[in-house]
Amino acid sequence: MMSEKIRGSQKIDRTGRAWRSVALTGGLGLGLIIFIFPFWWLVVASTRSANEIYAKTPHLTPGGEFLNNLKGLMGSTDFGTAIVNSVVVSVLYVLIGAVVCSLAGYAFAQYQFKGSKILFGLVIAVMSLPGQVTLVPLFKMMLNFGWLGSYQSLILPDLAMPFGVFLMKQAMGSFPRTIVEAARIDGAGEFRIFSTIVLPAMKPSLAALSIFMFLARWNDFTYPLVVQRSPSQYTIPVALATLQGIGTTDYGQLLAGTALSVLPVLILFVFLQKEFVSGMLAGSIKE
Repeated sequence: MMSEKIRGSQKIDRTGRAWRSVALTGGLGLGLIIFIFPFWWLVVASTRSANEIYAKTPHLTPGGEFLNNLKGLMGSTDFGTAIVNSVVVSVLYVLIGAVVCSLAGYAFAQYQFKGSKILFGLVIAVMSLPGQVTLVPLFKMMLNFGWLGSYQSLILPDLAMPFGVFLMKQAMGSFPRTIVEAARIDGAGEFRIFSTIVLPAMKPSLAALSIFMFLARWNDFTYPLVVQRSPSQYTIPVALATLQGIGTTDYGQLLAGTALSVLPVLILFVFLQKEFVSGMLAGSIKE
């Protein structure tokens, strides 16, 4: 009797685990569909004409109008130049900004100087400020410098990205101080310690920082709209905004350009997703 009860209990447990597994799989599948559907609709709409997009019965499969939409997009705006501008600005911003944020993070993590906590507190405070607060001061600075309509007006401001400084400080704070002290005793200079010992160990955090900085500059719309002077200086978000007319908007062209602008971000994340996750966890374990 006892063995039968045990077998019955085990059977109930297995049934319960099976149902929980089915429910979990179904919930994850539903969540995946909800997450992916907007991207799928973007792809579908970019391959349809404006009339098909406006149709009462929505189309859920790709059409054959992508090349026509792309030709119309190139004819309506200088989209090729906008792509070049976005790539140049975003890549240079990431390369220079990653170095600046890493240097600041190293200083905050490895040095205890007078006022360091206050300065780092200010960095945290700046993270809470919306970008619109600094829009007018930045515009006046760029105007006084004579930088309106130039690459440096889009690259140099916000190189010391507050979130980037915070991320690198947390990551470098978990780096063993004993290794840094040993290198100092051996006569290594601070820049050599930073560049050859600490920074190579920060690759996951640098990958996460690069993704955040690339997205921040690649998707930025308001600030480039204010400081750029002519269509030849537009980045992708600003160029796409010019397609939205007062009376009508060709959403086929607009969504074709949007689909192209999303593609580099997806490729970047696919190649750096492992480092991105590791970088976001950096600093969670202290020495």
